[in-house]
Amino acid sequence: MSVPNQPPDHETRDGEQIRVLIVEDEDSLAEMYAQYIPEYDTEIAYGGEQALEVLSPEYDVILLDRRMPVVSGNEVLAAIEKQKLPARVAMVTAVNPDFDIIDLRIDDYVVKPVTRAELRETVDRLLTLDEYNERMQQLTSKKLKRNILQVEKSRAELSESADFEALEAEIEALESEVDLLADDLDVERGA
Repeated sequence: MSVPNQPPDHETRDGEQIRVLIVEDEDSLAEMYAQYIPEYDTEIAYGGEQALEVLSPEYDVILLDRRMPVVSGNEVLAAIEKQKLPARVAMVTAVNPDFDIIDLRIDDYVVKPVTRAELRETVDRLLTLDEYNERMQQLTSKKLKRNILQVEKSRAELSESADFEALEAEIEALESEVDLLADDLDVERGA
């Protein structure tokens, strides 16, 4: 179910709305969570069964209750893994974490009750993590290309190449972005 009356200025990533799926078996809690994050295109699955029906690659973030009747959060998580969905997943649950979370393919674990600020910070942190990973991938790719050119070309050829100079500038800019994003992630989590 999409949440109506959202502001028209949804946050976007690459020109597309950020999509959040809330999986929660307590209707009022699910709706409250959706109201906590009105800047995102939010959909609610009222329980694990409904979540299995709507899971798709369209979601950027999934906020997942762990303990639900019939189909648990762990079972929904298994379906997310099986479908290789790219969404960032946070367990938002009343179950205190134990060592079993080490093996769960989740990006965050939030214990209820959850405040508006905590839920917003969780979604923002997951989106920052996604952006960090994307920038790291770009940076690694560009560094590999630079390394290949440094092995194959002479210093003179490299110093005369406008393309190589541009590559060096792109690497430097990406390194700065990655550092800033890493700092944001440390600050957001209180590390």
